[in-house]
Amino acid sequence: MKHSIRLLSMVFLAVFLFQSCAMKNQHVKVGLLIHALDKERWENDRNFIVQKVQDLGGTVKVRIAENDANKQLEQAKELLANGVNVLVVVPVDQFAAADIVKVAHQKNIKVISYDRLIKNCKLDYYVSTDNIEIGTLQAKYLTTIKPVGNYALIGGAERDNNSQFLYLGQMNVLQPLVEKGDIKIVYNVFTNYWGEKEGYKHAKKILKLKSGVDAIIAGNDAIAMGVLKALKEADKEGEVLVAGQDADLRNLQEIVAGNQACTIYKPYEKLAATVADIAVTLANCGECEKSYQTVSNGEVLVPAVFQHASIVNKENLKLTVISEGYQKAEEVYK
Repeated sequence: MKHSIRLLSMVFLAVFLFQSCAMKNQHVKVGLLIHALDKERWENDRNFIVQKVQDLGGTVKVRIAENDANKQLEQAKELLANGVNVLVVVPVDQFAAADIVKVAHQKNIKVISYDRLIKNCKLDYYVSTDNIEIGTLQAKYLTTIKPVGNYALIGGAERDNNSQFLYLGQMNVLQPLVEKGDIKIVYNVFTNYWGEKEGYKHAKKILKLKSGVDAIIAGNDAIAMGVLKALKEADKEGEVLVAGQDADLRNLQEIVAGNQACTIYKPYEKLAATVADIAVTLANCGECEKSYQTVSNGEVLVPAVFQHASIVNKENLKLTVISEGYQKAEEVYK
């Protein structure tokens, strides 16, 4: 009897909480702070997030910081003053963005870090792809093609935590082969930013090495484009394996041409749907009653949702980015 009463009480409480949340339903205003629209993928992320929030009955106020951390903080303050119910942040600087979380919490507004983890603060939620998995996918694909040879690593931005995770995933694959003597890492750097000029600059240095290079793993597709430019100038286009990530259109075209071996496709629409769902739920209910993984940001264990990425190569282009509607066949095979 006591068990029945306890069970009935739990059911009643669950119904009460659901109704309380439903009663608080409102026209949600989400503030979206993006570091910059300097890559094709960020425009896609922005568009997907705006659409997914609108599908849930809310609106999104977007601010672009042009890679200026101070500007991003001021944009956060402006959005908070204008009554947004929750903030979604792609931080310019993962350490400086802790101030955004602090000012938001002063107004009892929660913050979701998107793609890049905001460090050293009481961050509320984190939505991203598994960047260790991405690095693993890159290295596994290239070492399957070239299990013996000289490898170069041109990582992402040194102040971006994702760069470290990518590197960890890459080295999980490469280190055993290095220890066997099958692979030699002849060049290994992080970049100042995720950009084509960085890829070009480092690739030029790599091509001057006496050891030569058989494969280059780039932090993203923008860096990979710089690598491809340097390889073309050296008349080595298609001779050196190149991996990137983001599934940018230009890089997919290079894969079709045989100049880039692979890229990584992140499920951007799923990521956008996830962050939109959490944002609207937080605005309506104050919390999300879901099961999450956690990741340390240096101060707290942050509830996190990770989506899985997938390798994209010449053979599976149509079955991945094209079939999912991320890119159009007529553009990729132009």
